[in-house]
Amino acid sequence: MAVREFLEIFCAHDCIIISSPEYIRAIPGGLKNAIDWLVSRVEVIGKPIALVHASHRGDDMLASLRLVLSTVSSNFLEHLFLRIPLIGKSPEDAVKFLCLPENESQIRSFLLDLEALVISARA
Repeated sequence: MAVREFLEIFCAHDCIIISSPEYIRAIPGGLKNAIDWLVSRVEVIGKPIALVHASHRGDDMLASLRLVLSTVSSNFLEHLFLRIPLIGKSPEDAVKFLCLPENESQIRSFLLDLEALVISARA
């Protein structure tokens, strides 16, 4: 996908949810490049950005990512974070795990909180 198309897709949405694996305890290069492309875009400044993490590991990468995102957007929602450990699960087991009532509840709560913040950012 061309950078321009990526930026158009990003700018057309009210918020962004980022989920990324770690790479050698750091932000993967491709994700960091994508974030760098967004930095100069005025549309990004107030766009709500939240994190989802599918591992019980990766805290070093998450700390770096939080620092970068708080620089990119004035509306990076550091407090809005969803962590669901899926590492080592097959796709079938991951779906079953996500469908457990406690996980569905956690995901629903995350999305409802994000929706409320998006609505307030529009106002």
